[in-house]
Amino acid sequence: MSTTDTTIRALIAEDEPILAATLAATLRRLWPELEIAGTAPNGVAAVQQALELQPDILFLDIKMPGQTGLEAAQELAERWEGPRPFPQIVFVTAYDDYAVQAFEQAAVDYVMKPVNDTRLSRTVERLKARLAPATEKPADDGLAHLVEQMRALLPAAAAPAERLTVIRAAVGNIIRMIPVQDVAYFQALDKYVNVASPSGDALIRLSLKDLLPQLDADQFRQISRGAIVNMRHVTSASRDETGKLTLHLRDRTDTLRVSPLFAHLFRQM
Repeated sequence: MSTTDTTIRALIAEDEPILAATLAATLRRLWPELEIAGTAPNGVAAVQQALELQPDILFLDIKMPGQTGLEAAQELAERWEGPRPFPQIVFVTAYDDYAVQAFEQAAVDYVMKPVNDTRLSRTVERLKARLAPATEKPADDGLAHLVEQMRALLPAAAAPAERLTVIRAAVGNIIRMIPVQDVAYFQALDKYVNVASPSGDALIRLSLKDLLPQLDADQFRQISRGAIVNMRHVTSASRDETGKLTLHLRDRTDTLRVSPLFAHLFRQM
């Protein structure tokens, strides 16, 4: 679909076709100049289409099959390479006291289902203001805005569990006993988590969500949706020309990309 440089485009991610069509029709009525670049039926498709279409605005339903709107937003922040600026994110949610309270406290842009003209009009005006040309406006304004919001929405740390001292991990038919302090990082791989250490890699059947509370928070830090790093194994951090942060590890040649959501943990490196 052809577009001019001044055309503002939106992508809608909503698993209920009628609601997606209703939101699109309401947006066209309230903002005739807006181009609806497409619709996505779930969070996974939303990320893929956003990377391909590079819209200016992304409306993300919170509850979608496969991946929630919050998870999709976080993945998109980690995978976005441009060249266009990161899109403005607006979450779409059914009425939920907890969600609405959390969104209000975090100053998150959201609209309620069913779509209300008054509420959506306010969102449209804010979007127009953010997307208006400005000579001193940072190119990553949408990403910076999302990162600030998502940090406020991150769940509180779980209560400390009994600390792990040894990881029992599989390497083929052998079970290795790996001291936790020797682990350089943990990385999610489909149904498993890879345990990376100077002596090699091994697999465990434990999610990062369940693993994190069992690790020393002063030593292990989550750096993305799919990775936890042992800070004692980090030797340096470097930024590329787009500002994305990469960690370099002791006794390993591989590197780890830090999600924008967690980049603030390494500001002094």
